[in-house]
Amino acid sequence: MELIERPSIQLVDSFQQVRTQSEKLCEPLQTEDFVVQPVVDVSPPKWHLGHTTWFFETFILQPYVKGYQLFNDSYNFVFNSYYESVGKRVVRTDRGNLSRPTVADVFAYRKHVDAHMLAWLENSESIPERAATLLALGLNHEQQHQELLLTDIKYILGNNPLQPLYRPSAAEKSTAANDVSFSEVQEGMHTIGYQEEGFHFDNEKGVHKVFLHPFAIRNSLVTCGEYLEFIRAGGYQNFRFWLSDGWAWVNTEKAEAPMYWHKMDGVWHQYTLGGLQPIDPSVPVTHINYYEAEAFARWAGLRLPTEFEWEAASRRLSPSAPSTSNFVESERYHPVAQKPGNLQLFGDAWEWTQSAYLPYPYFKTEEGAVGEYNGKFMVNQMVLRGGSCATPANHIRATYRNFFQANLRWQFTGIRLAKHI
Repeated sequence: MELIERPSIQLVDSFQQVRTQSEKLCEPLQTEDFVVQPVVDVSPPKWHLGHTTWFFETFILQPYVKGYQLFNDSYNFVFNSYYESVGKRVVRTDRGNLSRPTVADVFAYRKHVDAHMLAWLENSESIPERAATLLALGLNHEQQHQELLLTDIKYILGNNPLQPLYRPSAAEKSTAANDVSFSEVQEGMHTIGYQEEGFHFDNEKGVHKVFLHPFAIRNSLVTCGEYLEFIRAGGYQNFRFWLSDGWAWVNTEKAEAPMYWHKMDGVWHQYTLGGLQPIDPSVPVTHINYYEAEAFARWAGLRLPTEFEWEAASRRLSPSAPSTSNFVESERYHPVAQKPGNLQLFGDAWEWTQSAYLPYPYFKTEEGAVGEYNGKFMVNQMVLRGGSCATPANHIRATYRNFFQANLRWQFTGIRLAKHI
């Protein structure tokens, strides 16, 4: 078993920062908010706090800390998400039925696990390399749940008839014109996949070459104002713009606008975590699904980029996020208008691509339970790129592959257009 030297102060600080951030995101909630599960895709905030704690207890404390005692041996059943190899669990649809453990119990659970994790990190002369790998995965896993926390809280509050405020956010209006120009990328071979040192998920592995025909990608995200034009042009009533599954979704759901949009006295408003506000035409449109993004692109006479085109364009145009990018740290919890010099490739809204979520060449499932993390979901989902206003800034990169089913739109999902040249 390979060992690494004593954990650094930076690693300890990272652990504390990530764990504190999850609880900070829950500070505006009332006790009743922690238990609600309006739909299957939205987990109660209490469950997120417990599940991310269970991860550290199950995959690090139990196997690597001698003499560690479980906080509560029933919590594996309550807070296991989808790890078949770890044992039975509460059915996902029933997470909102768990009045117990209480919110106070869950916070006590976090305090217990954090104390043992910090004692292990601060007092160990060395730790197994595998444990260090799991620690990095656990921190990134919790950051993923921080984004889910915000979007789930938004769904919980936004579907409450009172539409309560989560937290006031600074309004940011812009009169600057959105950059609707396109950047060209010439044909050729492009390297795809994670190539640097440092943490990355298994679905980013398998560095490989792809040949791309020449294409152009838009230098900004599609705005609410542009999407309003699609609505006013009858976009939701014209089957010619929609995939067959998408048209079936429109008719089943009676969809006529993005999620959280409400027409009040003839004026479109949007529920945000900062409250109900008139639609700002200058900010990127969000909370649309793949069907809506694809239909808008067809209506505009363009298309969505593939995930390989997106990554190749990002490497050429903006390999990393500019300082003006809008991530969760801004505490706006909503997209903002484009800033000069910022192509919006990172932050603001996850960008639908026309690529199905599939393994890269040479993809290999990780050993043990964590092998269930990504690989078994590589079917019937579409890839998104770039992060959103709910994503932690140090969590995103050009090779990051997010994925959701085509009908889902409770995440901050938006549109970038592309075209053949």
